Parts: sequence; C-alpha cells; structure tokens
Amino acid sequence: MESIGGDLRQMQRTPLAASHVEALRAAGSVANYPAGTFLARPGDPVDRFTYVEDGEIEVVNPYTNERHLASTLGPTQFMGEIAFLNGGAWSMAMRTVRDTRVIEVPRHAMLTLMSQTPEMSDIIITVFSARRRRQLDDSDSSLLLIGEDQDRSVRRVAEFASRNRIPYTSLAIGSPEAEATAHSCSIAAGTPAVIFGRSVVTDPTPDTVARLLGLNLDFQNDEVFDVLIVGGGPAGVAAGVYAGAEGLCALVVEDVAIGGQAGTSSRIENYMGFPTGISGADLIFRGEVQAMKFGTRFALPRRVVRLQKLDDENFCASFDTGQHIRAKAVVVATGVQYRRLAVDQLAKFEGAGIYYAATDIEARYCRKTPAVIIGGGNSAGQAAMFLSRYASCVHLVVRGGSLAASMSSYLSSRLKAHPRIAIQYGAELADLSGDDHLKSLTIRDARTGATRIVDTGALFIMVGASPNTEWLSGLVDLDSKGFVITGSGADSAASPPSPRRCPEFLRWVTCALAPSNG
Repeated sequence: MESIGGDLRQMQRTPLAASHVEALRAAGSVANYPAGTFLARPGDPVDRFTYVEDGEIEVVNPYTNERHLASTLGPTQFMGEIAFLNGGAWSMAMRTVRDTRVIEVPRHAMLTLMSQTPEMSDIIITVFSARRRRQLDDSDSSLLLIGEDQDRSVRRVAEFASRNRIPYTSLAIGSPEAEATAHSCSIAAGTPAVIFGRSVVTDPTPDTVARLLGLNLDFQNDEVFDVLIVGGGPAGVAAGVYAGAEGLCALVVEDVAIGGQAGTSSRIENYMGFPTGISGADLIFRGEVQAMKFGTRFALPRRVVRLQKLDDENFCASFDTGQHIRAKAVVVATGVQYRRLAVDQLAKFEGAGIYYAATDIEARYCRKTPAVIIGGGNSAGQAAMFLSRYASCVHLVVRGGSLAASMSSYLSSRLKAHPRIAIQYGAELADLSGDDHLKSLTIRDARTGATRIVDTGALFIMVGASPNTEWLSGLVDLDSKGFVITGSGADSAASPPSPRRCPEFLRWVTCALAPSNG
C-alpha cells in the first residue's frame, strides 16, 4: 500500500539548490550558536525554519539528555518537522553538537517562500513527511504513555494520538523502561501516566495533549476567516485544500480526529489514484499536509456548538471552549457519528473492550484472541480483513441474510474465502459480560432465538452512522433522519420553519459529502 512518506533511511538526500539558500538568506537572518545549545525542546512552538550552513545538530532524548539518534544534521540540511506547517510544537529536542551557524527564517515568511518556490517546497515537505513516518514506524517521540492497556485515560490519549498520526512511545507498567522513566520524572513506579518531555501531564485528556503539541489553536475572539470548515473528514480536508489553493484564509475544525470515519479504514482500494490501496489514515495525512502547504489551519479537538448569522452577512461560530470566530462562509462537513447499539452495559465497556474503529492501536487488544465485528458494510469487511492478521479468528455478525446489498463484491468474496473469518447471518448482539473490561458476549439468532457465548475482549461495532447535524438545528431544515434538506426540497420542507432559522442560510453554507471509505 501507499504510505505517508518515503523511508527516511533509504531516501536519496536532495539538498536545497543554491538559489533556494539565497532566498532563505534574503528572507531570514544568520545566527550562531555555541556547542551544547538547545535549539528546540518538546513543546516549544515550531516558529522558524532552520537551515544549517556550518556545524552539527543532534536529536536529544529528553529523559537521558543523551544523543537519541545515530544520525545528525550537518551543512546543507535543515531542522523541522511536519508541525511546522500548522504552527504546532516540537516533539523532539534538538541541540548543537559543536559551534553551529544557521539561517533562520520566521515561519510565516518561510510559508510564503515555499508557496512561491514549489521545487523548494517539495523537498522540504518530502523530508518532513519522511521524518514523521520514521517516528510513527519506530514509535519514537517525547510523548510517553505508561500503562495504556490498564488505564482508560491513558488509552484515550493513545487513541487520539494514533488516529491523528501523532507519534508516541508506549511503555508497559512494570517494564524496565517504564520504571526508569518513572524514576526520571519523580513518579511512583507502576503508576499509569502521560509524560511529555519529562513533564507529567496531570490531566491526561486528548485536549490537554493537543495543547501541548500546539494542535488546539487559540484564536482571538472575533478573528475573521474567509472560510470555516466544520469537520475534518475527507470532505473537510478536501475543502481545506481547495480553499487554501485559492488563497482563502481557511480554518478546519475537528472534534475527534482528522480523517473522521474514513481515517479508521485499514485499507481503501476503490479511491482513484491508489491502485495498490491506501489506508484511510495515510490518505487523510496526505490531504492534510497538502492543505497546510497552502496555509489552511487545523484545530482539534474543537467542536462548534453554535452558529449565528450576523447583520453584516458573516457568521459567528462559537466553540465548546467558549471562544468564537467569524467567517464569511461555512462548509458543513461534519459527516456522521457512529450508531450505538441498545445493549445493556454498552457504555461501561466502550474503550474497554468495545471499539468503533479498527486501527493498529485496537488491533493490539485482540492479539491471538477472537475478535467479534457487528456490521455488514464495507467498514466492517475491511476491519475483518485487517484484524484477521492479529486475532486467532474473526466472527462477523450480520443482521441481514447476505452481504450483497451492503458490501462491495470484491470485499465480500475475500471474506468468504478467508480461513479465519466466520460470517454469521441473521444474528444480533444480545448481551455483554465482564468486570472492568469486556470478557464475553452473547450472540442471538434472530430467527430461532438460539444464543451462544463468545469469550472475547474485543468487540467492534460498525453498524453505520447518523448525520452529525444536531448543532445546525434551528438554522436549516433537517429531514426525519437528520440530513440537511437542500435544493428545491429546502423550500418545501414539511417541518414548519424555526424562528431562529436563517432563510438565506443555504446560500452561504456548503454541505460537503465525503467519499466512501470502502
């Protein structure tokens, strides 16, 4: 399959051309640093582009203060990581090995330069992407998670990081590495923790980690954007690319993970341009980088809770943080939210045996044990194929009598031929059992009522989704299923108009539809 970037260890290095270096010199300034100077620490804003003219720079392990990687940066190379594009924060520490001379270009000036010089931009983005791929492949970062298998809070941070392509290192409680890290950070051994650059995160939530990494952007109240894109799935990211390419000041807001539901797909084969397939996460990562290259900003986890039309024809969007911004146009790309089954104890086991996505992080929880998937669509089929690499067997529970109407033919054929995948038609989930974690579940035959118990700690629910449009209620007409009524239907909606409804709202709001994630 396609990947997010080249293999940094096998890439042929392409230095910036002499004309590129002269452009850097004109846009920036020369700085000299003595040996042993930290040029970046985890959490510092990536606010400048640094090109090495002379000297040497190393990556430093913040927990040992020793050199972290065998390779270093020398003349004609440059510092930086993908967070530079979005104004995020450094994930690793960088230190001069000897006296070093660099050219430093402020971030905004560098982004302008990159937009004007595509050849230079291509080299820089290729290297940044490859560096991120190395970190993800090696699970290498200053973000350390101890005990994600035991602690729900730590696990939620791991899921947030994994789905947003944020590299992190996971340490098992009781391992020598975890105990050494705990001692280094002055916390008790055996304690679940989220640590970033030696600082223990006291409130380990996705929002807290996003702030440390510079992902949860802070805005000035009433800051004005040309386009606000609500939702970071394929449609929202694509809108960010197009808006940025047209020179518009665009903001993409996402409350969970860039990529949405499609980002959790382990393999997409029916998307044009990727004949060998690509994972949903890698597809979205490419689009995100492309949008950021054009200046589009991303903010997460951030939810729009209210949208108002102002007298000047602009919109005011209020976030769950209490902040609000203005936008001249709004793209509604909020997609869908997962449907939940009406089964006792469902909420108790969500995140502790019950999952709504099948990515690398969830696959770890079903190694050499049975996995059960509820659903008959493409997402369920791709999840079954992916999890069959890890689970001892996969049970696909389908409510209907066949897969013909709900799943692509090529995918259903593969499932039926797979020796470790069993499909049960006309069945449904009846019961859940366990203490702090799911231990077993009961499947019932919908026709005969017969039941059977499956011992498993990994249940994946993929029974479709419903429109995520509740926040638009009162501004536009929704049909009985929650979809926005557009076109001629908007004028003849059966429901009476709300007193808060804006008659011209749909002239200013674009409803974006995402491609299939099959």
